[in-house]
Amino acid sequence: MSGRDPQDLRAAVDAYVARLPELEVATQGFVRLVTDLLDDAGVNYLSVSGRTKSVQSFAAKAGRTRDGRPVFLRPLAEITDQIGLRVITYVRDDVEIVAELLASSLAVLEDRDMGRETADQGAFGYASRHLLVAVDASRSLTPERELLRPYAASVQVRTVLQHAWAEFEHDIRYKGTVPVEHASDLNRRFTLAAGLLELADREFSAIRDRLQAMPAVPAEPDGDDPRIGAQDLATFLAGRFPGAGWSRTEHYGWISGLLLELGITSLDELGTQLSTVDTTAVNEAMGYRYPPAAVRRLDDALLSLHGGDYLGLHGNAHRVEQLRERLATLRAAGVEPGGRP
Repeated sequence: MSGRDPQDLRAAVDAYVARLPELEVATQGFVRLVTDLLDDAGVNYLSVSGRTKSVQSFAAKAGRTRDGRPVFLRPLAEITDQIGLRVITYVRDDVEIVAELLASSLAVLEDRDMGRETADQGAFGYASRHLLVAVDASRSLTPERELLRPYAASVQVRTVLQHAWAEFEHDIRYKGTVPVEHASDLNRRFTLAAGLLELADREFSAIRDRLQAMPAVPAEPDGDDPRIGAQDLATFLAGRFPGAGWSRTEHYGWISGLLLELGITSLDELGTQLSTVDTTAVNEAMGYRYPPAAVRRLDDALLSLHGGDYLGLHGNAHRVEQLRERLATLRAAGVEPGGRP
């Protein structure tokens, strides 16, 4: 068959239009799911966003041909980016952490490291981790997330610098604004910019690693706020959990509020409580496939220490089910209250 039958294409597009409202609902559901996974893990990221593929974009992709034959024989089933998510991190190391977290919590149907593929060709250019994920069939879900089972989501994970390059390059190249006589020069400049940004990404990672190894200057206390200061808590946790990465800035303030609910208002009090917890045993019991960040390590320790009482804190009202599952995991591994095996 030469090309795609216009009636077949029209039928596929009409079916997609009919499906679009439920896809838009599912897109927002996947955004909330991935955001909750990252927040629960304490991963440091800039943003999570999502989009449902437009009808125009679906029609253009469904109509593609190669050597006179349709690329997609069943567009509704074979076009896998109908739901698209993008996770932007600050440094390259966190791209890998996000990918490992998604793999530990969802079913990964496809995983491509575009940056590695480009590097394997001896070139600089587009760098992004592309994963196709779906809800793991073996997991029990809330009614809201149960609605996600029929769908898959295409997730792009990249650093903020990789994102800036990709967006600018896409805007220039694919809008037909590059005259043919200037294409080779601009290609060289794009390649040069990609190499510089890769170097900058490496330097950002080195800066973060260096800062994590340094003793920080204590922040000035806020006399009107009884909570442990977020900066002081970050410094304390960096020393307590030296292998853990940074958490999002707002997460330090959030867990400081949980500490206040537990009556812990100083680092000395926190240190005393943590001294009764075998945090290594707790971490091993959780069996993470990714390096948990500092706030997540503290969260696990507090959950192990306070058990069911921790679930009842006001600041945990939005995640009782997740905490209950984690507490069951600790108990199944033989870690009793106090974090002791």
